[in-house]
Amino acid sequence: MSQSRRSHLSFVAVVCAILAMAGLVHLPVWAADSPVQTEDAVMDLTQVVVVTPPKITGPAKKAITVLIEEVEKRSRIRWTEAHEWPAGAQAVVAVGLAADLKAWAGPHADAMNGDATANQPEGFCLRAFSAPAPAIVVAGNDARGVLYGVGRLLRELHMTRNSVTAAPSLNITTAPKQALRGHQLGYRPKTNSYDAWTAAMWDQYIRDLAIFGANAIELMPPRTDDDADSPHFPLPQIEMMKRMSQICDDYGMDVWIWYPAMDKDYSDPATVDLALKEWGAVFEQLPRIDAIFVPGGDPGHTQPKYMMALLEKETEVLHRSHPKAQTWMSPQSFDKTWTGEFLDIVTKQQPKWLSGLVFGPQNRLTLAELRKALPAQYPIRHYPDITHSMRCQFPVPDWDLAFAATEQRECINPRPVDFTRIFRLFCKDTIGFLTYSEGCNDDVNKAIWSGLGWDPDANVVDILRQYARYYIGDRYTDDFAQGLLALERNWRGPLLANKSVMTTLTQFQAMERAATPQDKLNWRFQQALYRAYYDAYDYRRLAYESQLEQEALDTLRDANRIGSTLAMQQAEQTLDRAVLDRVAKDLRARVFELAEALYQSVRMQLSVPRYQAIDVGRGANLDLIDVPLNSRLWLESRFAEIRQLPSEGDRIQQLHEIANRTNPGPGGFYDDLGDPAQQTHLVRDPGGAADPEVREASLIGAQYDPRNPRAWLQGAETRYDAPLRMQYEGLDPTAAYTMRVVYGYEGKQIRCVANDTMEVHPYIKKERPPKPLEFDLPREATAGGSLNLSWFGDLGVGGSGRGCNVAEIWLIKKTP
Repeated sequence: MSQSRRSHLSFVAVVCAILAMAGLVHLPVWAADSPVQTEDAVMDLTQVVVVTPPKITGPAKKAITVLIEEVEKRSRIRWTEAHEWPAGAQAVVAVGLAADLKAWAGPHADAMNGDATANQPEGFCLRAFSAPAPAIVVAGNDARGVLYGVGRLLRELHMTRNSVTAAPSLNITTAPKQALRGHQLGYRPKTNSYDAWTAAMWDQYIRDLAIFGANAIELMPPRTDDDADSPHFPLPQIEMMKRMSQICDDYGMDVWIWYPAMDKDYSDPATVDLALKEWGAVFEQLPRIDAIFVPGGDPGHTQPKYMMALLEKETEVLHRSHPKAQTWMSPQSFDKTWTGEFLDIVTKQQPKWLSGLVFGPQNRLTLAELRKALPAQYPIRHYPDITHSMRCQFPVPDWDLAFAATEQRECINPRPVDFTRIFRLFCKDTIGFLTYSEGCNDDVNKAIWSGLGWDPDANVVDILRQYARYYIGDRYTDDFAQGLLALERNWRGPLLANKSVMTTLTQFQAMERAATPQDKLNWRFQQALYRAYYDAYDYRRLAYESQLEQEALDTLRDANRIGSTLAMQQAEQTLDRAVLDRVAKDLRARVFELAEALYQSVRMQLSVPRYQAIDVGRGANLDLIDVPLNSRLWLESRFAEIRQLPSEGDRIQQLHEIANRTNPGPGGFYDDLGDPAQQTHLVRDPGGAADPEVREASLIGAQYDPRNPRAWLQGAETRYDAPLRMQYEGLDPTAAYTMRVVYGYEGKQIRCVANDTMEVHPYIKKERPPKPLEFDLPREATAGGSLNLSWFGDLGVGGSGRGCNVAEIWLIKKTP
C-alpha cells in the first residue's frame, strides 16, 4: 500500500472517530470493538494462549491437539493451553462447543451467540476480535464442528518461521452442504504408496484430510483382489486396519469398509458360511465401523439374487459387534441382465437391511437413471474415481499419447477444474461421497472434493490457495495454487502444440530455486515438481522423436535413388538417436532425483526395480520415461522383415508403402482417430461438458504397445451400447469405395453398419495384434454423396463398457 493511501485511511479513521464521539455518526459493532484496519493490518498470534473448556473430551479435545501441533510444525512456536481466560493484553485462541460458550469464550461469549447455523451438524463459527486483546474464537456446533473449525483456522493462518498471524477480519460461519465427505485409503499391495505407510503416517494423513473437511475414511479388509503381502508392509493388514479404525475414531470420523465379495459361488451354503465367519472375524476386531460397502463387481462377480442374500446375512453378523453399522452396495460391473435383476429385487422387496446404494465406476446406469429407478428411501453415495487418468470413470479428455504412454493411469494428477465441474454435475443426486483412491498421487483432488463437499459453490482457486498455504507454505499461497492449475493445463490438447508446458516448468523452477531445505523435503512440493519436470521432458522428447521419425521417412522416400539397404540403414541410425543422443538430459535426471526423494519422503513407489512397486501401471511411471514416442520399434521390426525379401523391387515397394502409409490415394479420406487433429469425420461430442463419464460421446482411448505404429496405440471409442459414428460428405456419387480399418485392442468383436441400415460387415472377432482390414462399401451407401458409418461393440455388457474402438480408417476411392 502506498504511503499516501495509508495517510488517507488514517485521516478518515480519525475523522470518523471524532464524529462518533460527537454522536454525529454510528460506527458498526466491528468497528467500535476494533481499531480501523488497513489492507496491511494483521493480528499477531506469535504468543498465544489456547483457552479450552476444562472438561472438553473426545474428538473436540483431539482438535485442540491438532491445532497446537500443526502450528508448531509450521512456525516452531508452541502455543500453551489453559482453561481460563488470561488477563491483560495476552492474545488468545479460544476453542470449544457453542453450547457452553459462557464457560470458555470469555468476553466474546455474547458476540458469538445467535448464529443461524447453530443447529446444523458439523458447523462452526470462527471469528476474530481485536479488543480488549487479540483473540480468535472457534465455536463448534458439535465435536466435529470443533475439529472443522480448527481445520479452517489452520487453513487461514499465515504461519512462517517464528511467526503466526491472521487477518483481523476473520468472520466465518458455516456448515457442510453434503453430509458425507470421505476418501478410500487402502492398505494393500496394489496401491502406489499406501502399503508402505506406518501408523504415524496414517494418523498424519487422516488428520490432513479432516483439516480440509473430510468426515469419513474407507478401509479395505485383508482379502481383496490383491497379493496377500507386500514387501513394504510395516504391519500385517488386519493390525494396520485396527489402528486406522482407531485413528478415525479418535478424530470422530466415520469408518467405512470397502468389502468385495471375492468367492466364486455364493449360491453354495458352505461358501456363505465361510464368508460369514471370515467377515465376522474382521468386524469384531475393529474398534469402529459405521458402514460397509460391497461392490457388485471389480472385483467379484456374483449374481444379484445371491449377492443380496449374502449381504442380508452379513448385516446380521456385522450388527453383533457394531449394532448401528450400515450395509451399502453397488451394481458395479453388472451387465444389462443383472442390472435389471438387481433393480427388480430392490424395488419389489425393498430390503430393510440395505441402507443405500453406491454409484461409481463401471455402472451401466447413469446417476440420474439410478436415482429414478430406486425407491426414495434409499440414498445414493457417490464413489468417484479421482485417482486414474485414463481407462477410468472420468478420463482426461483427449489425453495426448505421450502422457498416456509414459505417465500412465495412476500418475500425479491434480485436476481442479475438471473435478469441480464433475462434482457439481453429480452432487445434487447424492448425500455425498467417498472417493476411489489408490495412493497419494491424487492428494490435490482429495482436497478439491472435500472443499466442494463442504460448499459446492466454493471457488476452486481459493481451495487451492488454502492447500498451498497450509501444506506448502504461506509465501507459496498463490504461486503454488496457480502452478497446480498450470499442471492441469499441461494436459489440454495435443502436447506438441502446448508450449505452456515449458512455461509451467519455468514457474516451478522459480519456486524450486527459492525453496528452503525444509520446502524441498515436503512431499507435496516434490510431487508438483516431479509432474512439471516429467511433463516438460515428454514435451521435449515428443518434439525430438517426431522430427527423427519424419527424417527417417524422408530417407525411405529416397530409396529408389540410394537403394533399400542404405535407406534402411540411414533411417535406423536416425531413429536410434532417440536413445544414443538423448534430448533434455537435465530434465530426465531431475525426474529421477525427485522419484528418489518421493520414495524417501512419502514412500511413493515410482519404479518396480528401484522401489518394488507392484506394476508399472500402478504408478511406477519412472520405468516408462524412455518408452518410444514415435513408431521407432515398429519401423525397425518392419526393416528386419523387408531385408528378408529376395527382390530389390519388392523391398523398395515395401519401404514406399511405409513412407506413404496414411495416404488414401486420389479422392480418398484418412482419419487417425487417436489424434484430435486428424479426426475430420468423427462424430465427436453430443454430451459435451455434461458427459464427463463419456457415455454418449466418443473418447480417445489408449493401449500402448510400441511394436505397433503410433497411430494404432490410440483410437476413438464409445462405451456400453453407444455406437461410434463417422460422417462423410462430398463423396463421388459415381464411385465405389473400399474401407480400410484398424480396430483397437479393447473388446472381443465389432460390427460396422453404413447409413444405419446397410451392413458393411457383421460381428467379427478383433485381430490380435491389430492389423488393417479391408471391406467394400455398398454402392448405394455412397450414391447420395454422403456416408454415415456406425460401429457397435458387444451389446449389453457390464464392466467398463469399453470395446467399440477404431484406431485408423481410410476411405479409398476405387479406380474404374
